Amino acid sequence: MSRSKARESEIDDLEIAVGGDFYPLRVRRSPRARSIIVSADTVKGEVRLTMPRYASQAQALRFAQSKSEWLATCFAEAQPPVPIVDGAEIAFAGETHVICWSPDHARMPKRNDGEILVGGPENRIAYRITNWMKDRARQAYADDLAFYCDRAAVDLPKLSVGDARRRWGSCSGKKAIRLNWRLIMAPPMVRRSVVAHEVAHLRHMNHSPAFYGLLDEIFEGDRKEADRWLKSHGSDLHLIGA
Repeated sequence: MSRSKARESEIDDLEIAVGGDFYPLRVRRSPRARSIIVSADTVKGEVRLTMPRYASQAQALRFAQSKSEWLATCFAEAQPPVPIVDGAEIAFAGETHVICWSPDHARMPKRNDGEILVGGPENRIAYRITNWMKDRARQAYADDLAFYCDRAAVDLPKLSVGDARRRWGSCSGKKAIRLNWRLIMAPPMVRRSVVAHEVAHLRHMNHSPAFYGLLDEIFEGDRKEADRWLKSHGSDLHLIGA
């Protein structure tokens, strides 16, 4: 998206009063929106407002303000972010690990019996571990893609790794797959179910019976169980290092 188009579809520098506090309000016009949608991004601490292109901004803002009580409840009940610091517990491949920092450890993080050892400056722990996890994610996703593309008899797509808030993976019409690096924290079968899902889209850009038939053919696990895990625990992954 060009910078000019981005300015047309997104409106910045707005705030909304919620329960006596003020939160940034991110307004986005979407050609696919059929109604005004308000949501609370409790990780970033902001309110999101999606509106059809034909709706007026004033109408959308009034609708958002009418949801202030519900938004206040969302923020009040939200779990706090988990900082990536010495002594914190984070997940890797579905298992809890304790971050152990010491100036005597190598700067490159290393897993060791339920711990993630990391050295270097203490104020760079989060940076080093996040980059290390992204590298591990890219390696794992590349292996997963090769496995499922072979089973689906499709060519390997271009792989990119991101940190989308609303999607764990996506497949474009240009045969490129984008996966959320935070999946490396989930159990391997959950991560692999998302990769298999996107590979199935390389042949079926929809959620038709043919799509699910192919997904069930190439994925060796229980995709419904994996979906339930992400629904129950996916929000926790977004809190790590938020």
